[in-house]
Amino acid sequence: MKQEHIQVFIDGAVHYFKQNNASDVEVGSPYLIENDNPAAFDYTGIIGISGPKKGCVYVTAPKALLNHLLLSIGENETSEENIVDLIGEVANTVSGNARGTFGSEFMISVPVVMKGMPDSIYLPKGLRSYVIPLYWKSYSAAIVVCLQ
Repeated sequence: MKQEHIQVFIDGAVHYFKQNNASDVEVGSPYLIENDNPAAFDYTGIIGISGPKKGCVYVTAPKALLNHLLLSIGENETSEENIVDLIGEVANTVSGNARGTFGSEFMISVPVVMKGMPDSIYLPKGLRSYVIPLYWKSYSAAIVVCLQ
């Protein structure tokens, strides 16, 4: 995957945080991981990708970050339902921004949200995934991109 393709996902995440009163998000250096052990925090929003590029993009974050982000956007109810909606919204926004760059053939699914360590993210065996670390306040999160 080319650097400019990774940058599309970085830009989408930074844009999301800036739009939601969280402009102090920092992005770490992307790195490769093997697909046999998905990187994950407490909640993960997964978007399936089809078309010329196939695979998935997911956003994963700890519950504390999601609670804090809800509060920062003016949502005082930090219920499980709102946390699930939020991580799905972040994943959908990041992937939707990528679709704007890659074109209409870059097909994205609706988000699937998992709580805890996901054991059913299908990551193709012959590929490696890029992890894009995100840091906001005292929290860490990540965007993981696995595209053929």
